[in-house]
Order: sequence, then C-alpha cells, then structure tokens
Amino acid sequence: MKKIYFLKTCDTCTRILKSINLEGFILQEIKTEPITVAQLEEMHALSGSYEALFSRRAKKYKQMDLKNQELSEKDIRQLILDEYTFLKRPVVIVDSEIFIGNSKKNVEALLEKLPI
Repeated sequence: MKKIYFLKTCDTCTRILKSINLEGFILQEIKTEPITVAQLEEMHALSGSYEALFSRRAKKYKQMDLKNQELSEKDIRQLILDEYTFLKRPVVIVDSEIFIGNSKKNVEALLEKLPI
C-alpha cells in the first residue's frame, strides 16, 4: 500500500508532494478526512510509538500548555485522534515502511525509496 496523510494548507506538505511521483498513492487530506482509529493504529504499528507521530510544533500544543504536562502514549494517541494538527506531517506509508514528518533526512530517505 502507498498512502500519504497530509494537510493541503501546509506549504511544506505541498512542496514535498510536488517532489514525489504520486502515481499509485492514496492521498488523504487530514483536515477534511480525519484519520480513523484503524489508520492511527496502522501508523503506530509501523512507527513503534505514538510519540513519533506527534507534532510538538502545532499551535494547539502551546495553547493547551502541553509542554508542561507529562503525556503518556495513551494521551498522545487521543490528542492525535481529537485534533488533526497533532499529527506530524506528512506521513507517507510505502508498503511496510513509514516516513514521518518533513525533516531533510526523512524526505531524502523517502525520495530514495521511491522511483522517479
């Protein structure tokens, strides 16, 4: 399976999507089509933790004063399900590999994995 979870209003997501051959990918815009529990569980199984999927850059992270709270994996899971902005973006699944976020290293690894 090839799937990309992204946010269309995110310039970084848009830039990364433009650099990928999207043929064969299922695209899911997470604001208009929220992720399901099953989808999050699949991402968790591939990544090994909810923490890896969690964005601390989200505006709501600061607004909700989450940096001063100790968040468990269960808390993080629920935050991601409740609010799309807490999912680190984009999340790209290629077969049994997952690429999370927009770090240069991560994007380079993704591009190496995909045919041009």
